[in-house]
Amino acid sequence: MSAASTPSTPTISNSSDVVDYLKAQHQTIRQLFTDTLDAPDADSQEKAFNQLRALLAVHETAEEMMVHPRVRRKVDGGSAIVEERLHEEHDAKVALAEIEKLEFGTAEFSKALIHLQQDVLAHAEKEETEEFTRLQDELDADERAQMTLAVQAAERIAPTHPHPGVESAVANFAVGPFASLIDRARDALSRS
Repeated sequence: MSAASTPSTPTISNSSDVVDYLKAQHQTIRQLFTDTLDAPDADSQEKAFNQLRALLAVHETAEEMMVHPRVRRKVDGGSAIVEERLHEEHDAKVALAEIEKLEFGTAEFSKALIHLQQDVLAHAEKEETEEFTRLQDELDADERAQMTLAVQAAERIAPTHPHPGVESAVANFAVGPFASLIDRARDALSRS
């Protein structure tokens, strides 16, 4: 089986604070990497990977649409921070799209996934230390709660597969809903 099958995105957090919400997603991503790599067989690996892939795609899209623009506006030096994160996100999308083409249960799949895991976890750490903590300092509790709602709305229209080249907020708003429709139809067809 190839890695192009489909997802059900796990429920992550019901926190009203965007920083807590996104950190909880990062923890779920860490666990899904472990679940995928430790899966006892190709079918279990496929199921775990599909959840991971969908969460990564949805999570990054929501950050690109809602979090990064706020960091640019509210955090001193935010533009440089965001540019670095967008570059990392692009690289992760490219790698994830390549992994989708690989066969589950193979050494090639595991090797590629381990490399992606290292990059994604380093990226998440940078987000948590360079973006999230500074947002927590710059935004009050009400603003962070409103931002959680915005992130959740973006997640509902986000694609469930990686789309390298669609990293800016503008591109995600323009292309994201259409890519999401195609991805979700593709996911439904692969389940039937």
